[in-house]
Amino acid sequence: MKLVKLIAIAGVVAGFTASAAFAGTLDTVKSKGHVQCGVSGGLPGFSAPNDKGQMVGIDADVCYAVAAAIFGDRSKTKFTPLTAKERFTALASGEVDILSRNTTHTLHRDTALGINFTYYNYIDGQGFLVKKTLGVKSAKELDGAAVCVQAGTTTELNLADYFRTNGMKFKPVVYDTTPQTREGFDKGSCDVLTSDKSQLAAIRSELKDPSGSVILPETISKEPLGPVVRQGDDQWFNIVKWVLFAVINADELGVTSKNVDEMKKSNNPSIKRLLGLEGEMGKDLGLSADWAYNAIKQVGNYDEMYERNVAPLGLSRKGSVNDLWTRGGILYAPPIR
Repeated sequence: MKLVKLIAIAGVVAGFTASAAFAGTLDTVKSKGHVQCGVSGGLPGFSAPNDKGQMVGIDADVCYAVAAAIFGDRSKTKFTPLTAKERFTALASGEVDILSRNTTHTLHRDTALGINFTYYNYIDGQGFLVKKTLGVKSAKELDGAAVCVQAGTTTELNLADYFRTNGMKFKPVVYDTTPQTREGFDKGSCDVLTSDKSQLAAIRSELKDPSGSVILPETISKEPLGPVVRQGDDQWFNIVKWVLFAVINADELGVTSKNVDEMKKSNNPSIKRLLGLEGEMGKDLGLSADWAYNAIKQVGNYDEMYERNVAPLGLSRKGSVNDLWTRGGILYAPPIR
């Protein structure tokens, strides 16, 4: 019995030690003076360099918003481009503070990799991109097709499940990065390319002949995408999560980067709490009272992020699952109170 108790105590101590190793991320970030953010770095609309070499996209904006909330300065952000296979190792090792890289929330990832998903900044589903010359109108017509797919993703697993469920065969053509996958499809190495539909829209926009390809109607999976942090640091988890909640609440309350200063005069208690004029929400997070104000002022609310980055891909937010719950979507953030 004594041995059993000693083993149990050792297990608890080991658990606390593992958690403690990842605690204090906020202090570490403040000490080095920036947030290190892991991104794709090659996916338009989500994270990709613009013509000035600046990282832009809805995933990049999450990191800018976190930096603005912590430092009052969105520029205190550095980016590390990561492949799908590299991303979780980079987060677990401490190479990055946040993984904001179009990453799908799954049970295995949530329980076996030592990571925590915060919330979703884009809700998606997997589909198929084909050349119009192939004459295919439905994914059910893809039996025997060569399929370009990115390695180390849920996309690979969903692809195999879909073809097996429908009694079809396929030949996988696997690549490590999104640009490589796009180039393979563009050069004719495969008949079809599969990925999240938002990625398909981004990939199609960069093809030599975007109008020559079409996204098939089927959506074969659920892909809730959002920023990820290491397990073992509840404060950092809360900061990243509530920055995302703040920009969604701002969207719902009509607070934008352009009117946020005027909104400080509002008598709406929800707006006052959001902007740090009432309550001690910043103190509860270990941040200044104006943490959400800075994120909104410097980066914008969720709708501004979406319209700036995702809408240009031809993906309208109106009527989609990424619209607010008050407008028929499923985007919903807990109240700041």
